Amino acid sequence: MPRSPLAAYDAAAARASAQVIASYSTSFSLAAHLLRGRVRTDIRNLYAVVRIADELVDAAGSQAGLSPTELAAALDAYEAAVLAAPSQRFHTDPVLHAYAATARHCDFDPAHIRAFFASMRRDLTQTSYTPADFDSYIYGSAEVIGLLCLDCFLADHPAAPSRRPALEDGARRLGAAFQKVNFLRDLAADTTTLGRTYFPMLANRPLNDAAKDDIIADIRADLTAARAVIPELPASARLGVTAATDFFSQLTDKLADTPADAIATTRVRVSAPRKAALLVRSLRSLRV
Repeated sequence: MPRSPLAAYDAAAARASAQVIASYSTSFSLAAHLLRGRVRTDIRNLYAVVRIADELVDAAGSQAGLSPTELAAALDAYEAAVLAAPSQRFHTDPVLHAYAATARHCDFDPAHIRAFFASMRRDLTQTSYTPADFDSYIYGSAEVIGLLCLDCFLADHPAAPSRRPALEDGARRLGAAFQKVNFLRDLAADTTTLGRTYFPMLANRPLNDAAKDDIIADIRADLTAARAVIPELPASARLGVTAATDFFSQLTDKLADTPADAIATTRVRVSAPRKAALLVRSLRSLRV
C-alpha cells in the first residue's frame, strides 16, 4: 500500500537530518548508524538541530555576513522555533519537521533545550571561562545533549525508576567527556579562528603538559563513569554508544600521547583503519 503524503514527507525529513550529520562528522555518522530502529532516526533528528545551532554561532554564521546583533537574533529565533516545533505536525523546514517528531516521541524536556541554547548564546560574546562558567557551559552544550539522547534510548524501553538517576549521570558524564575532548583537539582553531578559550586554566597561558594531563585525567574519569552504565542501555542503543565511547577513548589516548605544543597547533585525528578496528572491538565486546 502506498505511503500517505505526510508519511512520505516524514521520511524525506528524516533523510535530510541524516544528511546534515553525515556531512559534518563521519565518526558520529558511523556511530549513529550502529543504533537500531527508531533510536537511530531520533538521534539523527536531534543532532541535526544541534549542529545547525552550533554552526550558527561558529564561523558559518559570521561568514554568511551576519553581524553580532543579527547572529543573536537568528539564534533567538531558532531557539523559539525548536521549542515550538513539537506542537506542530508539519514544518516547511525538513530538519525542524524531523526534530518535532522525535521531540514528541521522546518527550523532550524544554528546559534541556533552553539550557543548550543558553550555552550557544555564550559563544556569541564570551571568549574565556571561569570554573563556574565552564561547568555551566558544559552542562548546556553537552550534558543536556546526553540527557536528550538518553530520552531517545529509553523512549520505547523505559528504565526502572530506581536506575534512572545512574543512567542520567552516565549520560551527562559521557556528553561532558565528548565536549572536553573536542575542546582539547580543537584548541588551535578555537583560539586562533574563533578567539575562544574554554578551559579555565588556559585563560591566561598556553597549554602545557601539566595542564594537558589534568584535562586528560578529567576526561578519563568521565568516560569511566559513563562506560559503567552502558550495559544497562537497551540493545538498540548499546552498540552505537559503545562505539562512540571507544572512539573518544582512543582520541583521549592520542591526545595524552601528543605534546602540548603540538595540540596547540594541529588537530589530532583517528585514522580510518583505526576507526574500523575500534568498531570490531566494540562488536566483540558486546558479542553482537
